[in-house]
Amino acid sequence: MSDSIEEPEMTKRERAAAQRRQLILEAAMTCFLEHGYHQSGVRDIAKQAGISLGNLYNHFPGKHDVLVEIAALERAGLEPVLKLLQREDEPPTLLEAFIQSYGQLIAEPDSLLLTIEITSEAVRKPDIGALFLGNRDELVRALQGLIDRGIERGDFRRTSDSLETAHFIVELIDACAYRSVLSEVDMTKQLSHLREFVFASLQRSKEGKSMEKKGDL
Repeated sequence: MSDSIEEPEMTKRERAAAQRRQLILEAAMTCFLEHGYHQSGVRDIAKQAGISLGNLYNHFPGKHDVLVEIAALERAGLEPVLKLLQREDEPPTLLEAFIQSYGQLIAEPDSLLLTIEITSEAVRKPDIGALFLGNRDELVRALQGLIDRGIERGDFRRTSDSLETAHFIVELIDACAYRSVLSEVDMTKQLSHLREFVFASLQRSKEGKSMEKKGDL
């Protein structure tokens, strides 16, 4: 007999509820993109989804709860990138893969425009910002861990603050994504230049390597 425990299949009712929630989330994101988060109400979302207001409230108590679910979806979207940063490959190889993977992920036009819209609303409402800052903090700290491993291995030079270095790298990738969408600049070329810049910043000088070998560092 197998020791594995199979997850029970969703009932027809549960599948229908999950599909309805997904429909509402997609409708909400469409409303936020077209009209802005602040200007979109639950009635607008229900209308976009083609359901009654009461049906929407059966799944989400309010607009803020929809945003909580969107933040959870963003976290799920980051999962492959977080797993990439935790792999046991050489840090320079993983850093290069991270820049490419994360850069392509956030450069999706709809995803980026939704991020900009939510960010602007988060400036006015810290509780909204906290939903998404948690995702960003987890990403940055995972990147910091990779940088620290690279420093310990001698792949990267020591920095005054590896957490701030991780923040800068993520923010630079974000800026490239904004430029690629808003100015229609090729993201692939931008990421290529960004990789050169980041590795030039983290690479140890030949003099530093020589001194380390002599035990002076």
